[in-house]
Amino acid sequence: MTKLPDTEKLCQDLVRELKPRIGPKTAMVGLYTGGVWLAERLHKELRIEKPLGLMDIAFYRDDYAARGLKHDPKRTTIPFDVNGAELLLVDDVLYSGRTVRAAMNELFDYGRPASISLVVLADRGGRQLPICAQHVGAKVEVPEGMRLRLKRDDAGKLALALESDRAA
Repeated sequence: MTKLPDTEKLCQDLVRELKPRIGPKTAMVGLYTGGVWLAERLHKELRIEKPLGLMDIAFYRDDYAARGLKHDPKRTTIPFDVNGAELLLVDDVLYSGRTVRAAMNELFDYGRPASISLVVLADRGGRQLPICAQHVGAKVEVPEGMRLRLKRDDAGKLALALESDRAA
């Protein structure tokens, strides 16, 4: 059985790692769903001045035609000027890189940031695109046939969980 890291500790580690790079141009965007949960936590604890951006990349996915919408699409909200911002793009689990590619495509529809740094709670490997995270809570090996998900309880506590890949 794969032992998963303590998610709450990973959040605190990311806060410590990110704190020195937060400045007036820093802005954060979380990807629905798990990335938003993580971004909400980090944004608050890092006291980032610009409001938190939320992004649903469903329509930007390269497999949208094949997958269609399997969830209720959220509206992307970017409540700050992207031009010149030092963006922290936050997702829960980095896997193939396709979600991040879609997010960057959508971000450039809003403007041209000075930089984009990827922040993820867990990197499970298996990249299909040349994308890597600059800030990673943990590298997690995921058994074949399983997927790594971020869950949030009613109290807002975050936890990584393994589930069957067929549950997608």
